[in-house]
Amino acid sequence: MSASRQPPPSDPEQGVWQGRRIARRVVSPDGLTILVGKTARDNDILSLKLADPLDFWMHAAGMAGSHVVVRNPDRLSRLPRETERLAAGLAAGYSKARKGGKVDIHLAFCDAVSKARGMPPGKVLLRRYKAVKAAPLRLEDLDGAG
Repeated sequence: MSASRQPPPSDPEQGVWQGRRIARRVVSPDGLTILVGKTARDNDILSLKLADPLDFWMHAAGMAGSHVVVRNPDRLSRLPRETERLAAGLAAGYSKARKGGKVDIHLAFCDAVSKARGMPPGKVLLRRYKAVKAAPLRLEDLDGAG
């Protein structure tokens, strides 16, 4: 008799997928959880499997970088200003543009993010988004981040 093996639990609030941490985590000044993908494969899992369709998604426009997901348990229609600024800064800071000035960041709901068959890890399609500008920011720049 064989017992079916269940994958380890996932915890979207902690950035954990099937028992593995796939994202860096910080809580915004507004109390919202911000998750920053670690690798291209982790970005796919974060954006397409772990995130809720109404969570917010960010990524530096036109360049390699981490996907950033802001958890949205209260189903907000828009992010509070400080959370948007922090999350967009992290998207810029964890991209190839991290050493530059202000970066264009795409902001969308996760339900607007998809992937076509055969696309490489980390590469996604966006149906609709708005662009915001942000100065690069890294977690080590924040006090008490973790």
